[in-house]
Amino acid sequence: MEQMFIYLVPVLGIIGLSVMSIKSAWVTRQETGDENMMELAGYVAKGAMAFLKAEWKILFYFVVIAAIILGWSGTLVENSSPIIAISFVIGAFLSAFAGYLGMNIATKANVRTTQAAKTSLKNALNVSFTGGTVMGLGVAGLAVLGMGSLFILFYNMFVVSTGGDVNGAAMETALEVLAGFSLGAESIALFARVGGGIYTKAADVGADLVGKVEAGIPEDDVRNPATIADNVGDNVGDVAGMGADLFGSYVATILASMVLGREIVSADNFGGIAPVLLPLVIAGLGLMFSIVGTFFVKITKDTDSVQNALNKGNWISILLTVAASYPVIMYMLPEGDLVLSRGGSIAFTKMGVFGAVVIGLVVGALMSMITEYYTSMGKRPVNSIIKQSSTGHATNIIGGLSVGMESTVAPIILLAAGIYGSFLVAGLYGVAIAAAGMMATTAMQLAIDAFGPIADNAGGIAEMSGLPKEVRERTDILDAVGNTTAATGKGFAIASAALTALALFAAYVGIAGIDSIDIYKADVLAGLFVGAMIPFIFSSLAIAAVGRAAMDMVNEVRRQFREIPGIMEYKAKPEYEKCVEISTKASIREMVAPGAIALLAPMIVGFAFGPEVLGGLLAGITVSGVLMGIFQNNAGGAWDNAKKSFEKGVEINGKMEYKGSDAHKASVTGDTVGDPFKDTSGPSMNILIKLTSIVALIIAPHISNGDGHAYGKLEQEKVKEITLEPTKEIVTVEELKVD
Repeated sequence: MEQMFIYLVPVLGIIGLSVMSIKSAWVTRQETGDENMMELAGYVAKGAMAFLKAEWKILFYFVVIAAIILGWSGTLVENSSPIIAISFVIGAFLSAFAGYLGMNIATKANVRTTQAAKTSLKNALNVSFTGGTVMGLGVAGLAVLGMGSLFILFYNMFVVSTGGDVNGAAMETALEVLAGFSLGAESIALFARVGGGIYTKAADVGADLVGKVEAGIPEDDVRNPATIADNVGDNVGDVAGMGADLFGSYVATILASMVLGREIVSADNFGGIAPVLLPLVIAGLGLMFSIVGTFFVKITKDTDSVQNALNKGNWISILLTVAASYPVIMYMLPEGDLVLSRGGSIAFTKMGVFGAVVIGLVVGALMSMITEYYTSMGKRPVNSIIKQSSTGHATNIIGGLSVGMESTVAPIILLAAGIYGSFLVAGLYGVAIAAAGMMATTAMQLAIDAFGPIADNAGGIAEMSGLPKEVRERTDILDAVGNTTAATGKGFAIASAALTALALFAAYVGIAGIDSIDIYKADVLAGLFVGAMIPFIFSSLAIAAVGRAAMDMVNEVRRQFREIPGIMEYKAKPEYEKCVEISTKASIREMVAPGAIALLAPMIVGFAFGPEVLGGLLAGITVSGVLMGIFQNNAGGAWDNAKKSFEKGVEINGKMEYKGSDAHKASVTGDTVGDPFKDTSGPSMNILIKLTSIVALIIAPHISNGDGHAYGKLEQEKVKEITLEPTKEIVTVEELKVD
């Protein structure tokens, strides 16, 4: 039975995808509304598909070139293989497909949510969340099926068929080739997230600045030429981009745990591979209990809290995963001490591994709660921004920046405690397993995250269709909660990135043949500083791209208002396709530079300066990137909900302020600044962190100090003798420990 246990993982992935298909069919069967609603939804679906086709065309060339290079590099060292190119292509394809699945269901669920909102908030939540569930189960199901199937294939190909050691070079080769899958997934995720983020925020900023501020018309007004592009952006950025993003994160987390698991000698009933197989099994369990959790996300009446319903489903999936992990870990891992030789050689038990899983799940849940506090309506941080809006645009900006910076404190302390706690109970393997535990309920997290853009689109269709006020009010309730859940999802992804990066870092150190990263060395310290700079230049490029595209969008919207008579009187239809085209071209053009930095920086530093300096670079990127990600995500989310608070009215210094007031206009400015923070550069930080670490892991065999590379030659040379004054003592290089 134990030998068949390995096949359980892809089976769980298939079950997840089967449930996804059932839920997708249910969404498709729901009512779509009148002809006008369907026409508007068709514009959105057509624009989203046009963007994906344009993006895929560019990424196709990237994947082909990268695969050729990877295949060639796999022939240069013993512990790799040209098959890594195939693994890379599969990872890239599934990452893109995961994004497509999410976008496809979102463009169907949006108009159906609008129709459901005509009857009740309960029905609208049911349709929008089921649409999000389709995306969550699709992403997690593809990841579990893809990783599980490829591991079985590579394990049999490189280990079983050759009689190789499960703790030796044979398994190292299998996992190095599997790392190509993760590299493909993260590469596509980066371009999808950055490209989609540029698209959505260029449209959003352009629509807000001209429509709301200059023309004084409501958000998503049918008269605004950029409103279709804005709604398309919700799908290509917050759905397709996010789907590819969390697919890559999920895969990278599992991979990091598997790579470290190889270094644990385990006398188990699974041929010694239990520590490698365990992260895959935990991921499969999390997928199953995420399915269970989705059935608890419901409300009975319109006055019930949507946020509480989502939290209930989330906590149930987390608690069930914890409960199921215990017997699985007790069954799979052997009795007695387990040791990961590197990172302090800490001995730990299977109970310690379970403790690490619990720590990971708790850290993930607490990260979501902290993010919810800093970005939710009615809480102190958002209220402080609202209050500062009363004195103008500048004080609103100051308030949002302050909230974003403050919001880094608790998450970083929590992350530090999680890293140290998981290390104490199970060493570096514990840190990796904690990340795997945190990401286990990705399907549920993504379902909660994805329902927000669907609700946002539903509100846009309601506004453009001129539906009764109560319909838009119901979709706005969902949208406001969606803003918070989007922020919590991004905070969750950043937390997982920090833990995963440390695990990948540890795996990289082992494969690169170095014992530690010594920042006392000038070149390593220089690498640390350069690494810390990279998230800043990455963010600069992403935000500047949004700014340039938004300027083009603003000019186009102004032109249409000026040159097409009758728009404001509903007598003429805007040229929506012109704005869609501007966002599409800008996002495709502008996504290249940030992506190139993430892929090329570790390769240039690694081959030019060696593995230890590259380690310094990775450390700098990780610390700086986590802080930048948390700051930008939370500041942007708080600004957004501060603006939305004015829709129901807020009390500032004893006076009620509503939409159209000076304070509201200041909040729109803050939201406009926060848009590229929370939807473009901020969420890209977690991909940047993991992608650079995976690139380093892939090139580690080529720059290793132990494979005869230039950086190891000095230690390997046999120096006959060195004369030292005054003793004339003869010593060897090994005794001097010359670097």
